[in-house]
Amino acid sequence: MLNRIDNNQLQVYYNHMNLHTLSVEVLKEAIAIKEQIVALEQKLAKLTKGEIASIETFIQKERKKMSPAARVKIGAAAKARWAKVKTTVKADANVVVASVKKAKRKLSPEGRAKIVAALKKRWAEKKKKA
Repeated sequence: MLNRIDNNQLQVYYNHMNLHTLSVEVLKEAIAIKEQIVALEQKLAKLTKGEIASIETFIQKERKKMSPAARVKIGAAAKARWAKVKTTVKADANVVVASVKKAKRKLSPEGRAKIVAALKKRWAEKKKKA
């Protein structure tokens, strides 16, 4: 049964482990578990007539690289989408702000005089204490 397990398969399942630090017993147990997995996958394939894929089909393959032209095209499309979103948001914001915007409050001369008097009084008290 040991010869059925390929080194590449072991590497896929144990790529995060450092095989040099594992004991022989642990490695033997890992191989036994892998053999059980293979046997169960074969049984499953027989039962389902191959309709259910094995674990190896779910292992991520090497990614294809995108061409520079494709990147430029996708980037341009993304910029166009964001430009469209931003213009609609700004237009909507301007409409809302214009309708909800309140009149600016102004300070009356009497109110300003009260504030000035209160500040003068406060500073006079500080000067007395100092």
